[in-house]
Amino acid sequence: MSSSRRSSSRTRRAGSGSLSSSTSRSISEDQISELLSKLQALLPESQTRNGAHRGSAARVLQDTCSYIRSLHQEVDNLSETLAELLASADVTSDQAAVIRSLLM
Repeated sequence: MSSSRRSSSRTRRAGSGSLSSSTSRSISEDQISELLSKLQALLPESQTRNGAHRGSAARVLQDTCSYIRSLHQEVDNLSETLAELLASADVTSDQAAVIRSLLM
């Protein structure tokens, strides 16, 4: 695919189905920059320290995706651990119900 084709298809996706100028986008560059700053502020210190200044949009998005993947893995690990503890512990059905309600 040629670069002009990619550019026009990218413009169509960003717009409302027809070619549009950068001034008619639904979100401005300033808004994107502000959203990226907010997103970066949500990342843990260890990741934002790597680039003490504001990183590129691609880097912020990569770091965010990595962080979300690590959170999913942590949830999976904690769920497994809890399931093992519940299976091995002498837990009554009432206690198990309380634990489940706390987790929901």
